[in-house]
Amino acid sequence: MSLPPLVEPAAELTVDEVRRYSRHLIIPDVGMTGQKRLKNAKVLCVGAGGLGSPTLMYLAAAGVGTLGVIDFDVVDESNLQRQVIHGQSDIGRLKVESAAATVREINPYVNVVTHNTTLTTDNVMEIFSQYDLIVDGTDNFATRYMVNDAAVLLGKPYVWGSIYRFDGQASVFWAEHGPCYRCLYPEPPPPGMVPSCAEGGVLGVLCASIGSIQVNEAIKLITGIGEPLVGRLMIYDALEMKYRDVKVRKDPECALCGKNPTITSLLDDYQAFCGVISDEAERAAQGSTITALELKEMMDRGDDIFLVDVREPNEYEICRIPGSVLIPKGEFLDGSALEKLPQDKKIVLHCKSGGRSAEALAVVKNAGFSDAVHVGGGILSWIKNVDPSLPEY
Repeated sequence: MSLPPLVEPAAELTVDEVRRYSRHLIIPDVGMTGQKRLKNAKVLCVGAGGLGSPTLMYLAAAGVGTLGVIDFDVVDESNLQRQVIHGQSDIGRLKVESAAATVREINPYVNVVTHNTTLTTDNVMEIFSQYDLIVDGTDNFATRYMVNDAAVLLGKPYVWGSIYRFDGQASVFWAEHGPCYRCLYPEPPPPGMVPSCAEGGVLGVLCASIGSIQVNEAIKLITGIGEPLVGRLMIYDALEMKYRDVKVRKDPECALCGKNPTITSLLDDYQAFCGVISDEAERAAQGSTITALELKEMMDRGDDIFLVDVREPNEYEICRIPGSVLIPKGEFLDGSALEKLPQDKKIVLHCKSGGRSAEALAVVKNAGFSDAVHVGGGILSWIKNVDPSLPEY
């Protein structure tokens, strides 16, 4: 369905702006009025990473007058494979600063507003209230639900995107005209069921494919042209090169935007709502978590341990702790790993950062290995504190 334009047009375009946006101006559906709406729009991009990079760059090129960007991270070398708004010289620089510099280089007529902070329940409403439209480029469920809830409570539309390996999804959520994110996903998936891009990887160019769709939707909403993805979920398979969309209907029983909402304000703790790790894993890790330095001391003393790496084989090829044995987490969850564990050695588990090994630890303890432990912070902590020569990923 077509929707009315999100913002009113700006008073005028300068001669320089007319020259810059001439290819837009000669499109009848955009024209002078549409470009003035873009100039008058205020759009916030949540995240300056994989999806945020093409989003910010193309929104800037399109002439969105005010672009906000919120991110708390710094540029890391592993980002450069897909986060094209940053370059080699930006490594170690705040992402919001790097992104703002690129935006200004693309279009000096854009007003860039940086929010170098973590998005939290304490600041999300105040930050969102400054913008007409939100573009969500986050990669974790806790922030996605918070973005959705804040947008619904403020009556604002937002463009959502998601990427993983070769697959991408995109939609527009606007409770006033259609479903919200909770209508599609009333509850987050169980902890560990959906790996993050940091665990499972992502094809770099997929970010551009989905990010450009998000920008396209943002332009349509701002100018009031076309049929935005309200009530539709666009699914993209890069390997098969197939697009399909699925209708998403507003749920009358939605806890947030339904007829009788039970959620009328932001949740107290979105991390707890989404469960970064399961309750069972959290209980298992209590009192059974060691540091990377403690693992090094155990190895130096010659303690009789069985060190298990629960990551995936391709991760194991990138880097590994000496003496570790690869048994992926999935083998613990289906029980097949238990027969590979010796009864006469102390079991020590590790993964990339500690989440997967905590889940495996719960299985191991339930199987009777009561003195088993896992390494908090995983191999990333080992690289940082013990062996910096190993590559991070």
